[in-house]
Amino acid sequence: MKKNLWLFLCLFILGGSVLYANETPKPPAQKWSFSGAFGTYDRPSVRRGLQVYREVCAACHGMHHLRYEKLKALGFTESDVKAIAAEYEVAGPVADDGQPTKRKAEPKDFFAHPFPTEAAAREANNGALPVDLSMVVKARPHGADYIFGLLTGYEKTPAGMQMATGMHYNKYFPGHQIAMAPPIISDEQVTYPDGTKATIHQMAHDVVTFLAWASEPEMETRKHMGVVVMIFLGLFTVMMGVLTRRIWQSVKRPL
Repeated sequence: MKKNLWLFLCLFILGGSVLYANETPKPPAQKWSFSGAFGTYDRPSVRRGLQVYREVCAACHGMHHLRYEKLKALGFTESDVKAIAAEYEVAGPVADDGQPTKRKAEPKDFFAHPFPTEAAAREANNGALPVDLSMVVKARPHGADYIFGLLTGYEKTPAGMQMATGMHYNKYFPGHQIAMAPPIISDEQVTYPDGTKATIHQMAHDVVTFLAWASEPEMETRKHMGVVVMIFLGLFTVMMGVLTRRIWQSVKRPL
């Protein structure tokens, strides 16, 4: 009986060690301008991130919940937004013969999807369905840190690990096997017009900042309103405390 108990304990400890070894590491925390109660979006970084999205990510990933007209909040003019939208095509009205048509996107439209159907998207991506990026920062544990870790976490497959066909090793992806090939593969993959050096780290940081903004464009307004409300409540509390004290001072205490 005692021998069986010791065997069980050894297997339990060894099993726990294996599980711990295979556990996905937490992505390293990054410094984000939008973090904290007073955080704001770094506009130049967001604009650079939009460029990385358009030149690198948009070939596979759509943004179903973001309209082109929202880009005006980043400093783009109406004509800029129209020009950006016109580079893409969206579904148009059905033709007289019943066939679908295409038209140039307009500022009121949501970001164009790179594939016409889910089946087409899977066929082009080894059976995997590229996720929509418009809410991805909010939808993933560790948010921006996770997306940054995912973009920079591609490594050589460890010795002894068997990879499924078409899969790539990623340190921060659950299970470490991801169908998406490394999207950011080298420095200067894009050319920033503001002169910022486009290192892998910089491009990943910028596109994650853009995706964070896309997930919550109204964040700055919400935070500003929250600060105003907290200041008001603080002043109101102080005023009510002073008023209450004066009222009770005027009340005669019983003998």
